[in-house]
Amino acid sequence: MTLKSRINDDLKAAMRGGDARRRDALRLLLAAVKQREVDERKELADADVVGVIERMIKQRRESIAQFEKGGRQDLAQNEKFESDLLQGYMPQALSDAEIAAAVAEAISATGAKAPADMGKVMGALKGKLAGRADMTKVSALVKSNLAG
Repeated sequence: MTLKSRINDDLKAAMRGGDARRRDALRLLLAAVKQREVDERKELADADVVGVIERMIKQRRESIAQFEKGGRQDLAQNEKFESDLLQGYMPQALSDAEIAAAVAEAISATGAKAPADMGKVMGALKGKLAGRADMTKVSALVKSNLAG
């Protein structure tokens, strides 16, 4: 079963169960997936859907910070709910040790020696770790490994 069909099934279950918050969040997700499919004129694979979900989670995190800064806990709670729901569709996250091993492997595979080679290493890691690790943390780890 593809990720998109799983989301569709969950939407139907939320509609049947009368869970309006969940239904609305899943509709928003499917609309974002559909928009990307229309933009790219192709059916999205699971990896592409994960990319859409990642972007939506990042948007939610930023919104939560802004709402909390503005004292709007009600809106922040709604964003947290959506973020948690979206997180449920992400692949299992890698541990710090697994990420460190992948970074070391990518550095040796690309032959990177200096911080100038960071782009090659990140390019190799992006496909492998996308959706399974915070790429900001991965980037910092790569930078520290190449600098030291």
